[in-house]
Amino acid sequence: MHDTHITLAGWIGGDVTLREVAEGRAVASFRLACTPTRYRDGEWVKGTTSWHTVKAWNRLGRHVAASLRNGDPVVVHGRLVADVWEREGKQQTSFEVVASSVGHDLTHGTTAFTKAAAAAEPSVGGVEEQAVEHAVDAAGSADVTATPRAA
Repeated sequence: MHDTHITLAGWIGGDVTLREVAEGRAVASFRLACTPTRYRDGEWVKGTTSWHTVKAWNRLGRHVAASLRNGDPVVVHGRLVADVWEREGKQQTSFEVVASSVGHDLTHGTTAFTKAAAAAEPSVGGVEEQAVEHAVDAAGSADVTATPRAA
């Protein structure tokens, strides 16, 4: 299968939401603002901001929800997916990124990584209780059947 993969760098433009969609499956979503900046004639010029919906599933989604906040600079890598539906007889299309990797963009600051223990993966309702600060899923897998990697 030939998927379109995309890497975006930008800023989180709202709260990250985490919801359980089925038993044991969770999805985090957020909006990402990407503004191109160019150096022209001795000054930095900002281009038009594009907005993207990003979804992260299961372990990655839980880590995203526990780690990222509105305004954080991030880098997202994933599959570009089209959602097609019909409204009032007209076909509508929107695109979203299904993330396989998400992390803070270190060109804008520093972060600390805390590796989550495989056996201590939080449930959807227990994300706030998990002491994972600025953690990012190293495997980045959106595959429900993925198993933890050996350290």
